[in-house]
Amino acid sequence: MRIAFISDIHGNFTALEAVIKDIKSQRVDQIISLGDTVSLGPQPRKVLDELRTFNGIYIVGNHDEAILAPERAGQLEIAEHLVPDLHWCRERLTSEDFEFIKSFKNTHEVTFPNGVQLLAFHGSPTSRTDIIQATTPPEQLEKYFSGYEASVFIGGHSHIQMHRRYGKLLILNSGSVGNAFEFAFSPGNPPHLLPWAEYAIIDQSGDSFSVDLRRVKFDIEKLVSEVEKSGLPGTNWWLQQYQK
Repeated sequence: MRIAFISDIHGNFTALEAVIKDIKSQRVDQIISLGDTVSLGPQPRKVLDELRTFNGIYIVGNHDEAILAPERAGQLEIAEHLVPDLHWCRERLTSEDFEFIKSFKNTHEVTFPNGVQLLAFHGSPTSRTDIIQATTPPEQLEKYFSGYEASVFIGGHSHIQMHRRYGKLLILNSGSVGNAFEFAFSPGNPPHLLPWAEYAIIDQSGDSFSVDLRRVKFDIEKLVSEVEKSGLPGTNWWLQQYQK
């Protein structure tokens, strides 16, 4: 059984298109989206149209929730300077798009054929805004994961791929399709984006259980062109990321 996990697309259809092409070459059985699908980037409608073409599982991220309830942007840890991008995105979505986002799940459980149980989420099993990193203290991990039957956990939100074993648990992050960070975000240090998209494939076959953290190049010039003609409030930030 092979499952592809994608996360944090953030309206970057150009990157998503490259990832989906790679996924199709990998003979996966299912695709699970871990949230933050449309806000920030220049192509929100195209992202949702693409996601609807496959029979995937969709988990809600903090940006997805803010798209549905922009008045809660601060509570959902959407930085104030990103709120104009949030409203720009909302203005371009249809009622069908909003209904699709409303259908996203909080978490999703998978039981592999060999009995291994996995729990997928956005930030942590209990919050869309928790950030789990390679440096997260053990006592914090205990709070996030105690009481769950799963032994494999996978999320997004941090925009950084991760493969971390904690005791008997395997804690994963698929990275970001549309906004792969060079370093972990911290207040006062704006993120710098990497020129590739990230996602993960988990494969369980017989006695083997493997994790493939993948990176895929996408057409930067095409993305820059989309940003330039979009009218997106955050256009300058996107162009600065790619030294335009």
